[in-house]
Amino acid sequence: MKRRLFLKSAMAGSAVATAVGAGLLTPSMAFANTADFKAVSDAAGAASAGAGKGSFKFKAPKIAENGAVVPMTVDASKMSGVTNISFYVTANGTPLAASFNLSGAAAGYVSTRIKMGKTSNVDALVTAGGATTKVSQEVKVTIGGCGG
Repeated sequence: MKRRLFLKSAMAGSAVATAVGAGLLTPSMAFANTADFKAVSDAAGAASAGAGKGSFKFKAPKIAENGAVVPMTVDASKMSGVTNISFYVTANGTPLAASFNLSGAAAGYVSTRIKMGKTSNVDALVTAGGATTKVSQEVKVTIGGCGG
């Protein structure tokens, strides 16, 4: 490797690392901004108060032994035009735990594991045909799976 190319690469890498460390470069597209996503979630909650509530199945454990791997399942396969399925954990530092964009003939079914820091409400948001529907469930995170 040529010395100049190595030095240029090292300088560029250290500049990026310094910018990330100083907070100048943040992964804002990867993580939802808490205030902005909260407003979207509240709007989805208001929209789901009427028709369409319960039009999909949301499965989550009532008590999770390990908050690092909490299984979640949304079955919206009976809904047509599902474009997004998201999981929102109210008490997490970054509330958006998972988001799946669906297109084409994809079935509206998602099964995943999310991380939860402590006991919280979990909202499952399904966007179909331009309308968002929300179903909530409380999940208690315990050590050893005992307690309430």
